[in-house]
Amino acid sequence: MLELKIAHMYPDLLNLYGDRGNMRCLKMRLEWRGCGVQIVPVYLKDNRPLQDFDLVFLGGGSDREQNIIYQDLAGKAEQLWQGIEDGLPVLAICGGYQLLGQYYRSIQGDDMQGLGFFNYYTQGESGRLIGNIVIEWENGGQAQSVVGFENHGGRTYFNDQKLAFLGRVLKGSGNNGKDGGEGLKYKNLVGSYMHGPLLPKNPALADFFIAAMLASHGVDSNQPLDNRMEAFAHDQACRRAMGGK
Repeated sequence: MLELKIAHMYPDLLNLYGDRGNMRCLKMRLEWRGCGVQIVPVYLKDNRPLQDFDLVFLGGGSDREQNIIYQDLAGKAEQLWQGIEDGLPVLAICGGYQLLGQYYRSIQGDDMQGLGFFNYYTQGESGRLIGNIVIEWENGGQAQSVVGFENHGGRTYFNDQKLAFLGRVLKGSGNNGKDGGEGLKYKNLVGSYMHGPLLPKNPALADFFIAAMLASHGVDSNQPLDNRMEAFAHDQACRRAMGGK
């Protein structure tokens, strides 16, 4: 039986809005496919190599928590970036997503350095972007909806026009409420402001990560699952977010 390991980075600090449910979703969907799964918490000063994992997850956290983990995460930056370039699946939510950019500037004007993996920055602005959100993303050449919940005061702006959004906003605010984009998609990395948690409501996105995890072991992920319940939950969440009943 194939054994897979998922790194849950700083679960004691980056743990807002039920984001840990993303890990439970991946674990169950992998087990339904006959795989063994370990979800390994990685805390401050834990120096195990990130290349030992099949997926890395960074959840959401406040400015305070991001400041606490930054130095530790910066010490892992080189190996994390090399993993991303080599196709390591990474899911980064809200605060975790912000940390991958150049910097976060608070509404008071204080700067917090990011890892600088991608040429974007986050600016704190008055008012929070809160509510259900629906986006459209391209998955295997097909346009599909992704639904979630956003709650963030920071607005993320891309400096590099070559960067790809995870998707285009149909309902909600997304990265900044202005350019119509939400999140980031780069190779097998996804950054997003969508909480909820994200993956249980969006089985196609969960299976995007699973396909990448299995492919790294030379395993075909085309084994179908019965997604009727998940599809119903997804459709209901989309309908309500878009103002339907």
